[in-house]
Amino acid sequence: MKKFLAFAVATAFIVAACAPNKYAATNRVYKKQVRSFAKLLREYPVKDSFTTASPWVGTTNFSMRKPSLVVIHHTAQKSCDQTLRTFTLPRTAVSSHYVICKDGTVHHMLNDLLRGHHAGVSKWGGATDLNSSSIGIEIDNDGYEIFTPDQVNSLLNVLGNLKRAYNIPQANFVGHADIAPGRKVDPNRNFPWEELAKNGFGYWYDTTNVTVPDNFDAVQALRVIGYNTSNEKNAIQSFKIHFVQKDTTKVITEADRKILADLVRKYQ
Repeated sequence: MKKFLAFAVATAFIVAACAPNKYAATNRVYKKQVRSFAKLLREYPVKDSFTTASPWVGTTNFSMRKPSLVVIHHTAQKSCDQTLRTFTLPRTAVSSHYVICKDGTVHHMLNDLLRGHHAGVSKWGGATDLNSSSIGIEIDNDGYEIFTPDQVNSLLNVLGNLKRAYNIPQANFVGHADIAPGRKVDPNRNFPWEELAKNGFGYWYDTTNVTVPDNFDAVQALRVIGYNTSNEKNAIQSFKIHFVQKDTTKVITEADRKILADLVRKYQ
């Protein structure tokens, strides 16, 4: 029996080792593109159309650009495999740095220092082109489901690593809906933003037992937090998807004003 078990384990190991990687071809494309970027960095001074002084003088004072924002998404697809497939098809032109499956498996698909294609047309505070300054994290979810405990645990680990590695401010952990009001609604209203805030990733209000001043400007408060208020109703809905959740209408209620009044202090 022991010999049979040993044989079975050895056979399983050999099969696993020899199993083809269905993403081998796209992995080669990834590595080729990274090598092309590395080659570009080595080829300084670049031959430009303007006259370059000779000899070339390179500064000694520089560093790699680092991400300063984390954007959390839900995939709105049927499975993790479908999302991985989507992110490895050139015609989709979409990607994310991380994908987290329902069982907590984390796929780190793109180096943190490379620009992903996840944010789209977006704005947060005064910043646009958020793909160039952010990390994208996609969580396997059809858009309506509860996020699994394994997913949340893995997400907290990833966020902790990112915060430490790049010194990302607590306020700069947001959702896709936050940066694209009216265009995106993810992650859905089941997302545990309060739990994330308790762990230092984003903010949450402390109390609704506040007196809201008569001159309180809710739209200005949304703007201070970071929302694009060019369409006020869309900004209100994005705020409510994140911070209210039970009610995601485009109308500010008195209860919403209390949440805003308490919350905005943390962003000032």
